[in-house]
Amino acid sequence: MVPPLLHLRIHPHPHCLLLPRIRRHAPIRLSLKPLCSSSSDSPARARPPLHGPSLRRGRAPPDHPDPFARAFDLAALRVPAPACATLERRLRGHLLNWPRVRNVARLPNDQGLLALGLSLPSAPPRHPASEEPGGPAPPAAAVARREKLARQFNARGFLRFPNLARLSRPSPAARKRRERKGDGGDEEATRERDRDKVYVVEVVGERTEDDDDEWKGLVGEEGFGRGAWPMGPTRLLLLDESYAERRVDELPEAVKDVLDHETQQDGSSTYELIRCQLTLFYSYWPMNEVLEALLPEGIIIPTGFETVGHIAHLNLRDEHLPYKKLIAQVVLDKNKPKIQTVVNKTDAIQNDYRTMQLEVLAGNDSLRTMVIESGLRFQVDLGAVYWNSRLATERQRLINNIFRDSDVVCDMFSGVGPLAISAAKKVKYVYANDINPTAVEYLERNMVLNKLERKIEVFNMDARRFISSIYSSQHVHPVTQIVMNLPNDAAEFLDVFRGILRNSQSGLRYVMPMIHVYGFSKAEDPEHDFNERINVALRENVDSVEMHRVRLVAPGKWMICASFTLPESVAIAQPNYISC
Repeated sequence: MVPPLLHLRIHPHPHCLLLPRIRRHAPIRLSLKPLCSSSSDSPARARPPLHGPSLRRGRAPPDHPDPFARAFDLAALRVPAPACATLERRLRGHLLNWPRVRNVARLPNDQGLLALGLSLPSAPPRHPASEEPGGPAPPAAAVARREKLARQFNARGFLRFPNLARLSRPSPAARKRRERKGDGGDEEATRERDRDKVYVVEVVGERTEDDDDEWKGLVGEEGFGRGAWPMGPTRLLLLDESYAERRVDELPEAVKDVLDHETQQDGSSTYELIRCQLTLFYSYWPMNEVLEALLPEGIIIPTGFETVGHIAHLNLRDEHLPYKKLIAQVVLDKNKPKIQTVVNKTDAIQNDYRTMQLEVLAGNDSLRTMVIESGLRFQVDLGAVYWNSRLATERQRLINNIFRDSDVVCDMFSGVGPLAISAAKKVKYVYANDINPTAVEYLERNMVLNKLERKIEVFNMDARRFISSIYSSQHVHPVTQIVMNLPNDAAEFLDVFRGILRNSQSGLRYVMPMIHVYGFSKAEDPEHDFNERINVALRENVDSVEMHRVRLVAPGKWMICASFTLPESVAIAQPNYISC
């Protein structure tokens, strides 16, 4: 994310403690179109303790266009810019420590008089060498610089001063904004400029006139610069929020030592303690805090979603559906630019192709995306194929811990190929099958995209027919690993292995494959429940079944992976199904 821009405003306030030399300039109004009015000030919700920023704890600035803006009072040390880095390290434990907020702030246009080429009121005496021919030229006064500029600027001045030309010739968009001045044009331009701001720091202090007016008269208000400091550029070190209301004598010794540093004999100092206000905007607040402020009290705040390329896939509860557009817009706002589309599953998977019924709630309507997993690229169309990013860890577990270089893998329900293509980088050969023709089309695309088409053979048929074809063919590699990742129904397909070698030609050598079958279980003992379902499908008790809990898909519902070697007695037994 681009680092936030710091914009400081100066308001009259009687709490500047040491040598306030702050100058006032016009306040900057930030306008951000809200999703809804914030309900964070509701008295029904308890206010959190004083620790870190919170929508519920900060105060809303009056008449601010952003309803999520929250202001916090802080204290800050104003120090010379060259000393900032050293003091920041020295005061690290006493500075503000908030997420995404830098504890060093910079006043706009704070370059000091020296940076503007102006001499200080108490200028040092001129060196004698400057009076001699060839000696160093004395620094030009402000009036002399202006006179010299006026003499050199003529009809061809735009060529000699391109910066002045750019400033003097506003862009067409700027001219249009000026023409709309009076009907909200300035406010619209400010809103456009401040849309993505995260926070601003405002210095609150007194304005001192004394001898500054004569210097402003020489070069004008714009030449002097807003917030200019006669001693040179400065920085603000934002102190911990617990120091906001403390007096100088109540501060820690480390901070008081900084204030006493380089104190002059007349009592003046280049360091000062000032009051400031930190305002956090909608762009700062995390998704859960914004949704908590927007949704009615008592509704569970949705905090997670599955990411598929540029698509955020939500599974909203029934209580969320009246606010689904609002929730989707917040998800989109808080995850840009990575997330460009937000969808919600409207119904459970009820078809053989395992495609989901999705509703686009926010962003663009495209469900075609590119997913990068384990260094491989996969083209996916969520509206036509199945994809589950949450199984990436399980796929890597099989590839890294189970599969060997000499293995031949058979993926019965491959989809667009996340497991088949990843395994092809390691194993000897892969047979991949899916009943969905669109998934097979994307599988072939992804094979070519990852340059693994020579190690994968693709099939588009029913899983039972696929296994029968593999074991009846004489031109395939002996299969050593079989993956059945169809948790809803995979256990029911195990009957295809009963008698799979019964009609095989004598003399051919077959290897009993390791089968990895996935399923769901809501039982108190999910491993025992799934093992019993495997035994029923194979019509035989299988010994040495290794169970692995993949993930908890719902309260009390586990996804289980059962791994076992196909018993030879099952492979040569009488089949209990009719082959297609």
